[in-house]
Amino acid sequence: MRYVMKFGGTSIADGKKIRHVAQLLIGYKEGGDQVVAITSALGGVTDGILTNAAEASQKGKVSQVKEFMAELAKKHYDAISDAIDNERIADEVIETIDIRIDELEKALIGICYLGELTPRSIDYISSYGERLAVPIISGSIRSMGIDSKPFTGGEAGINTTENYGNARPLKKSYAQIKEVVGPLVENSIPVVTGFIAEDKNGIITTLGRGGSDFTASLIGAAIQADEIWLWKEVHGIMTTDPKIVPEASTISQISYIEAMELSYFGAKVLHPRAIEPAIIHGIPVRVKNTFDTQFPGTLIVADQNCSEEVAKAVTLIRNVAAINICGAGMVGAIGTAAKIFTTLANAGVNIIMISQSSSEANMSLVIEQSHLKRAIKSLEHAFNEGVVGEVAYDEDVCVVAVVGAGMDGSPGVAGKIFGALGKEKINVIMISQGSSQHNISFVVKEEDAEEAVKVLHREFGLGKKNGCN
Repeated sequence: MRYVMKFGGTSIADGKKIRHVAQLLIGYKEGGDQVVAITSALGGVTDGILTNAAEASQKGKVSQVKEFMAELAKKHYDAISDAIDNERIADEVIETIDIRIDELEKALIGICYLGELTPRSIDYISSYGERLAVPIISGSIRSMGIDSKPFTGGEAGINTTENYGNARPLKKSYAQIKEVVGPLVENSIPVVTGFIAEDKNGIITTLGRGGSDFTASLIGAAIQADEIWLWKEVHGIMTTDPKIVPEASTISQISYIEAMELSYFGAKVLHPRAIEPAIIHGIPVRVKNTFDTQFPGTLIVADQNCSEEVAKAVTLIRNVAAINICGAGMVGAIGTAAKIFTTLANAGVNIIMISQSSSEANMSLVIEQSHLKRAIKSLEHAFNEGVVGEVAYDEDVCVVAVVGAGMDGSPGVAGKIFGALGKEKINVIMISQGSSQHNISFVVKEEDAEEAVKVLHREFGLGKKNGCN
């Protein structure tokens, strides 16, 4: 079997865990499988040390930058000490780490004197988390007697647009990855940085949120892997948050569309874009737990035959706000919706849910709570001529979503959902359902949100079954 396996988070937080990952990869290799490893940065590097160093450089604090570089070096030296027991290989990796930290320090000090931190510079700085982790993991594998070669995403063949911070891979990346990485999997374990790539000019870019999973999906599609494995600190995709419902269970098998819906509506295991390349090329994706390797996790496939399962999961989105836009002048006024969406887009506001009355006199939206102030300000400014009578909002809300491919064409699902909530006297403020019928989402008061999740998890019996078995 040919696998692409992505590791990150606490699974590579330190040298001992890196060694565990290396042993895991070697076990599959020695079992006859072909493996490519994708890695995130060591825990606390990108969102901690590198972010702090970037902020210090923008403020011109050279001494602080040097302190952060010393901390960065120590963290990786300690990891090398625990992960690599071959002195020659350890010295080689230390030399690579020293060169890269020196490069980074020079760039940061340059920013100190310029006083300008551009999106391109941020991508360059944040790329070092993965660029420092890759040689350590590859070195750990080599120290155990298996050949391995480290790559940055760009070196592996991933070319992107110049949209720094959220770059998109170019189509030619697939052929380039296949040419560079494909021939190596027979006799070695290539290790590739997740999250980072480069544009047509060789400038470092990053793939945005979920970038490491996205890299794994991209490489898996390029080399025609049998499965893409995303190693996490959880047992897979759950029927709901076990912190809310302790009896929540792992979903053993789920479709691409269900996984995408869940990721859009609050499930944090996957980012919505992470498995796009796998979906396009029809490659199964498996979510597994690094620290319970025997547990099968969740397999995500194109289609699955669980027609008896109407719903698969219930998710909850917190930290949102509902906006209600109303006015008699909206009725029959062509372009009102377009103006609302354009106004919010120009203000950088992401819309999570939409609902509109058939009278056209009322439109409700759900957005991220952090975007509320600028959303209200921009809407009031855009509609000061009187088409909209009122722009009201409510911050004390949450979104609950029921997801399942079996909902498509199954009569009475909405009745079952809202009937169960009604029995528990949980008031529904807003409802949204797409034409795909794979998801019914609604808004409730924050104080009712967890109880709504518990009620629906129980109503659909989700704790008693866990997907296709």
